[in-house]
Amino acid sequence: MVRKYYGLPSLTSLAVFEACARHMNFKQAAGELNVTRGAISRQIKALEDEVGVELFLRNMDGIALTPEGETLYMVLAKGFSEVSEALHGIRMGQKNATVTLACSNAFATLWLMRRIGSFWHRHPEIMVDHLISDNAQELRKSQIDLRVRYGSGAWPDETTELLLRETIFPVSSPAYAAAIPDQSFDDLSQIHLLHVDGVDPDWTNWDEFLRRAGVPHGPLRGRRFNNFAVLLQAIEDGQGVALGWHQLVKHLVDEGRLQRFGDLEIAAPGAYYVTWNQNRRLSEAALTVKDWLIETAQADQTKTDPAD
Repeated sequence: MVRKYYGLPSLTSLAVFEACARHMNFKQAAGELNVTRGAISRQIKALEDEVGVELFLRNMDGIALTPEGETLYMVLAKGFSEVSEALHGIRMGQKNATVTLACSNAFATLWLMRRIGSFWHRHPEIMVDHLISDNAQELRKSQIDLRVRYGSGAWPDETTELLLRETIFPVSSPAYAAAIPDQSFDDLSQIHLLHVDGVDPDWTNWDEFLRRAGVPHGPLRGRRFNNFAVLLQAIEDGQGVALGWHQLVKHLVDEGRLQRFGDLEIAAPGAYYVTWNQNRRLSEAALTVKDWLIETAQADQTKTDPAD
C-alpha cells in the first residue's frame, strides 16, 4: 500500500486535515467534503493520535494551527496543488495551454474585456478561461491560476504583484451635473447619492470617501446596487452621483457619457493586484498571461491621469 511504502497516515485523514486547515473551520471543511462535522473531528483526532502531536488548537474563538500543523499544511497544500496541476495536464493531453483567470464583475466588464482581445491576437495558442464573480468563496477554487483583486496586496497563501493604483472621485451624467451648479457636497440633501454594496468588502463607500475627503456628514441616504456596472448605467441615465474608480470609468468620462462631479478626489486606500496560490507553480502559459496583464496595466496607467 502507498501509505505503508511512504510511512504515511491515512490519505483520507490527510485530505480532511488539509481542508480543515485551508478553511480554518471544521464545519466548512465538512461541507466541502460532504461528510458530517463529527466525521471530520474523528479523522483529525485519529491523525493527531497517529503522528503523536496536536495539529490544531481548539478554543472559544474556533481553531488555530499549531506549529506542527502549520508545517504539515504547507507541505500538503503544495503537494496537492502540484498533483492537481499534473492531473489537469494529463486530462488535457497537453493539447492546449489553458489559464483560468478570475476577477470581479466590475473589473471584467469595465477593464479586462476592453483589452483581452489584444492578448488573444498575440497568443492564440493560449486559452484563457474566465471565472467572473463577486463571491470570494468561488474565487478561491483550486483550479484558478491567476486572480485580479483589489485590496492591500497582503492575503494569506497568495503571491501578489501590483497591477494598478487607483483614484476615486464622484461622477454623474453631464445633464445631472448641469442641473446642480453647487457641487461642493456642503449640502448633501441636494445630491442623489447612489451606493454600491456587496461588490468587494475592501471597496471604499460614500461614508469612507467623505471622511477621507474631510467632508462632515451624518447618515447617508440613497439607492443601493449590488452591481457596479448596473449602477453606472443608472448614473449615465442621470439618476444621481456615484463614486467613480478612475481605472474603471475613465473610458466613460473620455467618451462624455460621464463626468466628474465636483472637485473631491482621494487616492484609493488599496490597489489592484494580480495574485496566485503561493503553493502552486505558475505554468509558462500563466506566466505569459500575468506578464501581459502587468505590461498592459503599466502602459495604460501612463497614458492618462485622473486630473487630465
